[in-house]
Amino acid sequence: MAKYTDSVCRLCRREGIKLFLKGDRCYTNKCSIDRRPYAPGVHGQSRGRKPSDFGIQLREKQKARRIYGIMEKQFRRYFEMASRQKGMTGENLLRLLERRLDNVVYRIGFASSRAEARQFVTHGHITVNGKRVDIASYLIKVGEVIAVNEKSRSSSRIKELIDTMADRSVPGWLSADSNSASGTVLALPSREDIQIPIEEHFIVEKYSR
Repeated sequence: MAKYTDSVCRLCRREGIKLFLKGDRCYTNKCSIDRRPYAPGVHGQSRGRKPSDFGIQLREKQKARRIYGIMEKQFRRYFEMASRQKGMTGENLLRLLERRLDNVVYRIGFASSRAEARQFVTHGHITVNGKRVDIASYLIKVGEVIAVNEKSRSSSRIKELIDTMADRSVPGWLSADSNSASGTVLALPSREDIQIPIEEHFIVEKYSR
């Protein structure tokens, strides 16, 4: 499976906003976009041209891909799924991305970033309704209970994250319980629940060209 292996801080600088790809580091003065608030590369500081319509659409699509950490082919599949569902395609797309297991693990507070959440899932540290699920793209459903595997709770990193769960805000469509190291899907996310800096209608326009 294809995987981005370069510096993720370059992605934030390219998009011009914090994508919070490195967890807690993004909240410190070590954050690259705070230290170098311009695009990477030798021409990064000289880019001043007004972007075209295509450029705006591309940036929104790339931003969404990079926030959720998925590659182009998979992102296109999500768009096709969203276009077949009832309702607005853009909102359907973001709802599908939010329902990914790695994102839910991050949202509940079991990980400091989606990349770390993906690692926990693929390494078998997460269960859904008591059964281990190691597929990061698994789409959660209403009523499912996501928890840290009992054997994994002794890990110093996971224990540290569980201890700080209470300090993290959880979206209204999820609930979290640090005592049982679990969370429950109360409902499917609405657009108001998805607090990310994306204008999804530009993504729809790009794929509808």
